Amino acid sequence: VLAEQLLQADAGLPAGWEVRHSNSKNLPYFFNASSKESRWEPPEGTDVDKLKVYMAQNTRKPEGKIHAAHLLVKHRDSRRPGSWKEPTITRTKEEAIGILKGHERRIQSGEISLGDLAQTESDCSSARKNGDLGMFGRGEMQKEFEEVAFALEPGQVSGVVDTASGVHLIQRLE
Repeated sequence: VLAEQLLQADAGLPAGWEVRHSNSKNLPYFFNASSKESRWEPPEGTDVDKLKVYMAQNTRKPEGKIHAAHLLVKHRDSRRPGSWKEPTITRTKEEAIGILKGHERRIQSGEISLGDLAQTESDCSSARKNGDLGMFGRGEMQKEFEEVAFALEPGQVSGVVDTASGVHLIQRLE
C-alpha cells in the first residue's frame, strides 16, 4: 500500500486523489478517498504533465485488446433509432451513409479529427469521450465492427462500416 501511495504521489494529482481503473469501462478514473467522489476527468489542480508521464508508465495494454474510437450515425432501421442528440431518428440508411461520407472527407482532408467531430456528430454516448470506446478484445463488439477495427493500423481511420447499430467510422488508437 505504501508503494502504491508513493507511486500515486508521482501522478501529479491533488492531495487525496488517486487513479483507479474501471473494470466495466476498462478505463482509468480519478477517486478521492475522503470525499468518495469519483470522476472521469482529472480533478482541478492536477499537474497534467506529471499525470501524462504517470499514466504512460503505469498503464499496460491488456493482451489481445485494441483501443479504438468511432463516430456513429444512426438511421431509422438501426437497432435503437434514437440518441442523445435526437430522441427519434427518421433518416434513411442511405442518408446516414451520405452524412458519414461527408464526415469522412473532413477527417481525411485534415480539417478535423475523428475525435473532435464525434463530440458533436456521433449518435453514440461515447461522443462525450471523443468517440473513445476504450480497450476491447475479440467478441466484445459487433462482428462487422470488430473485423474492421482489428484490421486497422494504429492511427488509421476506416471507411463506412455498417452494423445493426448504424454506420460508423472507426479509428484505431492503439
